Amino acid sequence: MATPTISTCDLCDRFRDSASDDFRVLPGVFRSYGGRMAFHGPVRTLRCHEANAKLRELLQTPGDGRVIVVDGGASMQRALLGGNLAGFAAQHGWAGVLINGVVRDLAELRAADVGIFALGHCPMPSYKREEGSLDEPVRIQGTWIRPGDWLYADEDGIVVSSTAL
Repeated sequence: MATPTISTCDLCDRFRDSASDDFRVLPGVFRSYGGRMAFHGPVRTLRCHEANAKLRELLQTPGDGRVIVVDGGASMQRALLGGNLAGFAAQHGWAGVLINGVVRDLAELRAADVGIFALGHCPMPSYKREEGSLDEPVRIQGTWIRPGDWLYADEDGIVVSSTAL
């Protein structure tokens, strides 16, 4: 499911003078791992730390072109997303996943038709505990992201807006 490309640079040019919290730019610390270099959509949020059972469950529901923002507490110890979960995301129509943490199974992630951004990668799998909270505001690298916000990502960066742009 391809989505039209919307350039984050063009969006930043358009909103460069905005003093509002309606348009936010994430720091350039995330790296692209998925089969899609650019993606956008309305946000769902999940907070979990080194355990991905709730993410697995969510990725097996209809994505309808949305983006999951996962606050993994910036942990670099256990991957929250790997090849199986990326396959679920692509199969169920998620536009992308932003992981404030790490991923694994890099070749499988590149083959999945979904956008994936993360801080890095680590081969260690996550714990399989049922913990975390869904659809609450999360703070990712100092930037608040709320359920229903819109996230736009491409090779130049990631921006978030309170409305569709």
